[in-house]
Amino acid sequence: MLEIKECTPLSKSNNIILIGMMGTGKSTVADMLARELGYRLIDVDAAVEKEEGCTIPELFTGKGESYFRDAESRMLCSVLEKKAQVIATGGGVVLRSDNCDVMSKNGWVVALTADPAVIVQRVSGSDNRPLLAGNAEERIQTIMEERKDAYRFAHYTVDTTELSAAEVTRLILAHYRV
Repeated sequence: MLEIKECTPLSKSNNIILIGMMGTGKSTVADMLARELGYRLIDVDAAVEKEEGCTIPELFTGKGESYFRDAESRMLCSVLEKKAQVIATGGGVVLRSDNCDVMSKNGWVVALTADPAVIVQRVSGSDNRPLLAGNAEERIQTIMEERKDAYRFAHYTVDTTELSAAEVTRLILAHYRV
């Protein structure tokens, strides 16, 4: 089992952490939030790719999903040692309870959701999503079922199905600034 050091708890107002399935808008909304707040933008997947020197699909193929999840957990904890950030996580970051705990202690966690058909539409044609190999629609349904309770620890949830990224950003900011 991967040992994750305990991150120093910060005020929940210091970091905004976006979680949710792929295709729910985490990266786009994180960018908009960071610009609006003047916070640093961190994309955990991009940080892992930079650290590992290869893409996530290459990591999955070459070293396996377990190796990727270990790297993701280490990166998440490292990132959460800082404050004034908007952090976009990978959809599977919630698969490890240690990750959920460290996110809850070190930021305000926002879950983005969307209907499966919308997610399929948003991610279709992407070759950077190794978990969608094969029938994307079937895989998304399976993943959503497997993770149906995994995002419930979030402090706030937004269904992005019928909202633009700007609308989602406004909703998050309205609740964050309370």
